[in-house]
Amino acid sequence: MGTTGAYFSFCLCADDYALSPGVSRGILEALSAGRLSATSVMTTRPFWPKGAHELRQCKAKADIGLHLNLTLGSPLSYMPAFAATGRLPGISRVLKAARRNELPEAEIGQEISRQLDGFCEHFDAAPAFVDGHQHVQVLPQIRAALFACLEERGFSRKVWLRDSSDRPWRILLRGVELPKALGISWLASGFAREALARGYATNEGFSGFSAFDPRHDFAADFARYLRAPGRRHLIMCHPGYCDEELVAADPVTLSRERELSFLLSPAFTAMLDRERARLAQLSDAFCNAIAPA
Repeated sequence: MGTTGAYFSFCLCADDYALSPGVSRGILEALSAGRLSATSVMTTRPFWPKGAHELRQCKAKADIGLHLNLTLGSPLSYMPAFAATGRLPGISRVLKAARRNELPEAEIGQEISRQLDGFCEHFDAAPAFVDGHQHVQVLPQIRAALFACLEERGFSRKVWLRDSSDRPWRILLRGVELPKALGISWLASGFAREALARGYATNEGFSGFSAFDPRHDFAADFARYLRAPGRRHLIMCHPGYCDEELVAADPVTLSRERELSFLLSPAFTAMLDRERARLAQLSDAFCNAIAPA
């Protein structure tokens, strides 16, 4: 992208709200400063009820969604087959079972319902969208259970869904975390098409993959995330403050502070001006994204 021409709009979504108090505090700062246009929350975490109250103040300025979690911490429901120890399995185990069509769909559907209920109960509103921790929302069987749960609640044409895929040429042009970006894009194949058939809009264009290395230049990566944007482009990010609760729960720690520091800096707004990019809520863009029934 050059320095001339019209501006393009994109959604910048902070994942993992409520993962820990420090993560939530950092995301709230970025939202309040106008440096994000969406965040997705983990309703399985004990910090969500208090975090929901604090997040309501940002409801008008950003899309607030559910970050479906099936790989970190404990589930909200009893899952004897999927989480026999009371702890959710790691992503590698989930991926293996999904490829073999061996996931317990009934248990997963019940857990998705509980997480949706937890969002609505504490936020006092339905989510604007749904995405997934480690992109579980696009996996076979899980995507089917998600569609069914949303339909049961009458959410068709009312929420949008994150498509974690993008066109290979765009991914290659950005050149960031290529194996991860291409692999997840392959796993998400067909997700947008299935979502649209059921009445759910999705983003078109996706970036933000990271090595989560605090020594890495996040600003340089972000400049690449802006390359070859889709028509409804979505960039994920993971800002926040590192605290004891985060360290105990997740391996991604200090890199969150580096991301937050960049988002709050003048360098971030200067980059957007230079690239002629601006933040937008995808819920606004999706008003006409789904054809009338």
